[in-house]
Amino acid sequence: MNDLTEILLGFLLGGLGMYWLFTIWRSRKSREVTHSQSVVLLEKIRNVCKLVTVEGEFAEIYQYENVKERFLKLISSKKKALLVINARVQVGFDLKKIRLQADEGSKKIIMKEFPQPEVLSIEPDVKYYDIKEGLFNWFKTDDLSAVHQEAREHILSKVPESGLLDNARKEALDAVLMIESMVQAIGWKLDYSALELSEAKQQKILPKTREKQPSSEL
Repeated sequence: MNDLTEILLGFLLGGLGMYWLFTIWRSRKSREVTHSQSVVLLEKIRNVCKLVTVEGEFAEIYQYENVKERFLKLISSKKKALLVINARVQVGFDLKKIRLQADEGSKKIIMKEFPQPEVLSIEPDVKYYDIKEGLFNWFKTDDLSAVHQEAREHILSKVPESGLLDNARKEALDAVLMIESMVQAIGWKLDYSALELSEAKQQKILPKTREKQPSSEL
């Protein structure tokens, strides 16, 4: 009877030990999967890279002039050209600048900072009119590259007053909601309650949020 009791007790203790080891292994495996999910998710969001939200067309007339002086500045020679610049400008957000934090315990992605809208690309089409060259100051291949760069910078200087940046800023919520759908696709949640665009007056872009930010960070 004692032998039977010891055998049953041994089976019971062995079973409890195996269950304990299995529980530990399953818990560790679950943590590894959750951690892997958070790393992959954060990289997936950042790899979207640049999100274009607004596009504008510009048509500008720009006068290019260049003056060279020779012989102790006694003689000068000028070259100039009238440029017609048609350009397409794309404005949006560089998502690599987003500050994200993963809370693996609650399967939550915390968005701590969202980037300002910026010019993502400028595609200028430059046409030359009324080209005039000086006696020893004429257009070379390198000059054309410099003229194209000046044309691009001229268009870039016109962007702030065009309203494209303001329009893109209004689309920030749509960008956040796009990221939220990516997060929800794998069963996580996006917390953007602390989200603000760093305006001069620090105005919040999201009037309502869905969750409160945790008080402690990972």
